[in-house]
Formats: sequence, structure tokens, C-alpha cells
Amino acid sequence: MEKQTLLLEHNYRPAKNASENPPAIIMLHGFGSDENDLFSFASELPEKYVIISLKAPIRLEPYGNAWYNIYFDNSQGKFSDDEQAIASRELVSKCIDEVVNKYKVDGNNITLLGFSQGTILSFAIALSYPEKVKNVIGLSGYVNEEILKDGYAKNDFSQLKIYTSHGSADQVIPVQWARKTEPFLKKLNIACKYSEFPVGHGVAPQNFYELKNWLESQ
Repeated sequence: MEKQTLLLEHNYRPAKNASENPPAIIMLHGFGSDENDLFSFASELPEKYVIISLKAPIRLEPYGNAWYNIYFDNSQGKFSDDEQAIASRELVSKCIDEVVNKYKVDGNNITLLGFSQGTILSFAIALSYPEKVKNVIGLSGYVNEEILKDGYAKNDFSQLKIYTSHGSADQVIPVQWARKTEPFLKKLNIACKYSEFPVGHGVAPQNFYELKNWLESQ
């Protein structure tokens, strides 16, 4: 479980009995968390994957990190810093290339696994650069169209598959926002499975089993 520096600090788990170019799962944590959070799932995920859990670049006080700032005292309610989000989209996109080179993983079999803010960013990366991402597992997030690359709708999404889920009692990101994801993706002809679970802003055990089965079926 070594920590090494790419463009971003990260946790790394090698694949077991790996072929020459194993598939990889790249994890993007939520706002105020860090690279150890989603990495706790690593032991439950298929051993054939290299797992990289990235640490977001923006340090929060007193602890935790973020991919972009959220200003909770904004007069319109929460306000996301979309410029920072786009910078993080580009940073992680470069990081994917680095992971492929450094860890000799299969560049055609990259899965992004995000939670909350990490999901919003994962969708932005996959829709902006579908040639770099095969699967997205998006937990408790939604598509923010403001941080997608200009002209994204013309991209070739034929290889991209998305699983996304949300808690029906989510008090942080309204489930109504998440319910727009599947129709939005289907308009782009992207294969998508959407599920809801009776939980708040978190991942229910049955949610985890479902995403794992979905991943194994890809």
C-alpha cells in the first residue's frame, strides 16, 4: 500500500496475478475527504485491477481535500467554483496518462470510481475525454454541464459505460439532480444503469454489491 507521487499523491494497490497490462480503477474522493476514503473499498474489489486512489489538490482547513471549492455561504445557496473544477478535470485527465505509463496498465480499460464531488468530476472527465475512460462508477453525484469540455457532445461515446447510484434521502446532493443523469447520458447514446437506495449521502452495502457485480459484467 505505497504512496507515490504522480501529479497527485495517491494510494496504490497492485493487481494480483496480473497480466502484462492489467485494467485499472482510479478513485476520486468527495469534498473534504482524502485518498484513504474510497481506498477502503480496495480489498473488496476484483483483484485483477490495479487500484489508484487519488488525493485532490486543494487543501481544506482543518483537514481534508477538495477537487474544487464549494462556497456554502453564497447567497444563492451552495456555489461551486467551476474554474477550479475544470482545472481538476484537466489535472486528473493528465494523471490518467501518467498512471498508464507508470504502472503499465491497460489504457483501454480504465474505470473511474467517484463519490460525490469525485463523481461530478469523473463524469466531466469521461464526457470530455471518452477515449481515456472505459467505465465510470458514479456514487452520489450528478452531471455538471458547466464543467464539460466545449464540443463534448460530438465525442465518440461508443465504448463508454456508466453505473450511477444515489441515496433517495440524500441531504447533501438532492436526488432530483441525480435523476437527470440517466436521461442526459441516454441522449448521448451512452450505456447507463441508474439505481437508488433508501439512504442519505453514502453507499449502502447493497449498493456496493450491485456496483461490484456491474463492474464484473463489463
